[in-house]
Order: sequence, then C-alpha cells, then structure tokens
Amino acid sequence: MRTRSKARSRAVEALFEAEQRSVSIAEVFERNPEVNEYAVEIAQVVADNTERIDEIISTYLADRVIERMPALDRAIARVAVAELVWYQDTDTSVIVSEAMEIAETLSTEKSAKFLNGLLGSIAKSRGSISSL
Repeated sequence: MRTRSKARSRAVEALFEAEQRSVSIAEVFERNPEVNEYAVEIAQVVADNTERIDEIISTYLADRVIERMPALDRAIARVAVAELVWYQDTDTSVIVSEAMEIAETLSTEKSAKFLNGLLGSIAKSRGSISSL
C-alpha cells in the first residue's frame, strides 16, 4: 500500500476512534506518535472543518441525514471531502477510488458503492465548492 493510501486509511481510523471515544484527534495520535505525517495533517483538517465538511456532504445526500450514516462511512466521506476541498492538487479520481478501497476494506461493499456515488457527485462540483 502506498504511503498516502496508508495515511488516508489511518486518518479514517483515527477519526472514527475519536468520534467513538469522544476524544480529540490529537489524543488518538498521541497514543501512536509514529503515524504518518499526512494522516495527522488530513485528520486535523477534518477535525478543524467538520462543520463545513458535513455541510458539503449533507448538500449531496439527497434524502439522507449525515448523522444517520454509519460512523465509519462518515469518517471516510469526511477525509475524501477534506481532500477534495482543501487539497486541490490531489487528483479527484485518486481521492474517490481510494475512499472506495478504504470502504471495501474497513466497511462494506454496499458502503463503497454508496460513497462512490456521493463522492462522485461532490467531485463534479469540486472547483465551485468553497472551504469557507
């Protein structure tokens, strides 16, 4: 697995753990200081911008509510949206396909298909979505 791929997966796991344990992302990474720097960076972007990221996701959920998404799928979507919005130099197809791979590994095939549709819709508007 490539370095960025591992980092994305670790960021998802850390965000999921932080939400489940009701602790900060910093606390999760303090327990594992040897984690990839990009994992810490992208997870912190999500933590700092969760409200905006959830607003973006909610816009594309149609008839669903973000709070009803499985927590793991929510973490995967948050990491992908953070990269789509705050890391414009990262290739869109890489972000979406790696989110699907993470979902297939950590969640379910059904989740991967759902996230593919959701993130594909968000990705189409990538250039017009503001981080503000």
